[in-house]
Amino acid sequence: MDFEQKLNIDDYRYILPEERIAWYPLPDRDMSKLLLMYQGKLSTCLFRDLPTLLPSGSLLLFNDTRVIRARMLFRKETGARIEIFFLNPVEPSHDHEVAFASGSPAVWECIIGNARRWKEGDLTLQFSCEGVSTTLRARLAEKGHSSSRVALSWEPATMPLASILEAAGHIPLPPYINREDEPDDNIRYQTVYARHDGSVAAPTAGLHFTPQMLATLAENGVEQAKITLHVGAGTFKPVTSKEISTHVMHKEEIIIRRELLEKLISHKSPVIPVGTTSVRSIESLYWYGVRVFQGKEALSARFTVQQWEPYHYGASERPDASTVFSHLLEQMREQNLNALHGTTSLIIVPGYRFAVTDGLITNFHQPASTLLLLVAALTGNNWKRAYEYALENGFRFLSYGDACLFLKTKAAP
Repeated sequence: MDFEQKLNIDDYRYILPEERIAWYPLPDRDMSKLLLMYQGKLSTCLFRDLPTLLPSGSLLLFNDTRVIRARMLFRKETGARIEIFFLNPVEPSHDHEVAFASGSPAVWECIIGNARRWKEGDLTLQFSCEGVSTTLRARLAEKGHSSSRVALSWEPATMPLASILEAAGHIPLPPYINREDEPDDNIRYQTVYARHDGSVAAPTAGLHFTPQMLATLAENGVEQAKITLHVGAGTFKPVTSKEISTHVMHKEEIIIRRELLEKLISHKSPVIPVGTTSVRSIESLYWYGVRVFQGKEALSARFTVQQWEPYHYGASERPDASTVFSHLLEQMREQNLNALHGTTSLIIVPGYRFAVTDGLITNFHQPASTLLLLVAALTGNNWKRAYEYALENGFRFLSYGDACLFLKTKAAP
């Protein structure tokens, strides 16, 4: 294995006091603190300063996934509470958009809370959905080690699953926010540009943006593009092994639309993803494109990128990103494809050579997490200085916390 895969995860731990974890967002999205790191220097700004800090002509890449109300709470006749946490659709389709638009029945891969109290029998939940009395039934179809398959049915059967979840589900706050979800979370744990249902965790760097800021960025010449990665529960999975080589990275669904490729090809200034999910998405697209460009496989509407795939390429085997994206776009036009659907298990750790990413807007991440490793891959050991600075200067951590702007290129005046 390459040296990147032999990293000692203990080198990426830090002490995070519990009181520094933000359980609630600030009243105003853009009033969070923003830690700026540029040319090794650290400074404290407000997030609303962002339009003045970005390099001129930057392209911000947003993940426009939408968090689903993935937690469903049932009560058995005995009074025991069973939680069903929706992860991925199995039937009638593995595609999130198709699954959410479909009526009864359905099968989903789920995490079962209090599973020992649910070994057999149906769970039933009654509620009002779009003004109609609705009954949802859940049956344990296949028990697994970390997740299980649950068969669902509901009446009226024509009601789409998206409406069922919206009416009876709960927002899946991260496990480190030790409280039940509240009505405000339905709005605040969602980006203002969220469009496509499918995530069980928010792409939290985007939670700081407001419609007014997006307009100001456009007025300042900062371009914006969208990509979709449906964030899975694996994003919270800690790295428990000492060496990263034995960690199995979670798989997530990504969707790339033709207009994104067109914008990437025409754009010549820095590309700055908003959030680690946007980084994984765009870098995964590049590596899939490399395979197609080098003739290793034909373009397909569905693709996959493996965990360690990029680390087997030498510098001479890495074509320019613009060349790769131009080839992909040409192939999509020839096949009349408007979008590519894929899955990625890509892990980005120190030693990774970024193909597209020139900077990063992100929140502060948990110790020894794959998200922190991605930040370290971009910043080197400077991540330690940044996190020490944040702890010393009152920054709030994790999903509802403050943000960082890491720049590899010259900042705007």
